[in-house]
Amino acid sequence: MGWEQMLFIALAGFAGGAVNAAAGGGTLVTFPALIAAGIHPLAANITSSIGLLSGYLGGSVAYRAELVAQKDRLKSFLVVSLVGGALGAAVLLTTPATVFEEIVPFLVIGSGMVLAAQPWLANRLRRVRERGAPAQADDDVPRASWGAYAGVFAASIYGSYFGAGLGVLLLAVLGIFVHDSLQRLNALKGLLSLFVNAIGVLIFLFSGLVNWMAVLVLVPAAYAGGTVGARFARKLPPLALRYTVVALAIVVGVVMLVR
Repeated sequence: MGWEQMLFIALAGFAGGAVNAAAGGGTLVTFPALIAAGIHPLAANITSSIGLLSGYLGGSVAYRAELVAQKDRLKSFLVVSLVGGALGAAVLLTTPATVFEEIVPFLVIGSGMVLAAQPWLANRLRRVRERGAPAQADDDVPRASWGAYAGVFAASIYGSYFGAGLGVLLLAVLGIFVHDSLQRLNALKGLLSLFVNAIGVLIFLFSGLVNWMAVLVLVPAAYAGGTVGARFARKLPPLALRYTVVALAIVVGVVMLVR
């Protein structure tokens, strides 16, 4: 792998970490970048998951103030996210690689469309919360409903299998079933994404499909991007970045379909 490819992957890692922390969908940046660098799609997916793990960590560190107030809620979702993540990783490794290659263009395009719908979805979730009871105080966090657990479990399976759009799906589930501020739910989404990807990474480490050179480039770049992205998310809605990623997802998915 030449230095040009390493620089390209580093830039993609920084952007992917930032997108994951701000909105979700960072895999839609790193996955096609790794494929463009000559890595097989299945190996690129696994390598991307490992490389972006540090980005979720960076985002969670930046959101630590919002997370401390939700420690009891976090405990309740921990087992659900870990079991779902382990199941998704197992499905990915036990099904034929040709199956993944056949469905991945649709996963890429579908994830892009979910990311595109996020602003509309956020407005819908805000209206749902406004029709409900007042948001809970920092030290008053109610127990989550069964719908929240089921939604997080399903999203965790998908997130470990492919990952693109995991943050969007988790934020949608939490916004519907958990009554709280959007910033706190965004913080919770980021840490749950970290749990899901962490258990998947532990399983993927033994798959023999990891491109370690790419991982070494992605990890520090994604951590830096995740830290910057979480801070940016507090100030501005990253619409331009979001729709750039959406356009990239559609182009990549169509190219993979017709090649």
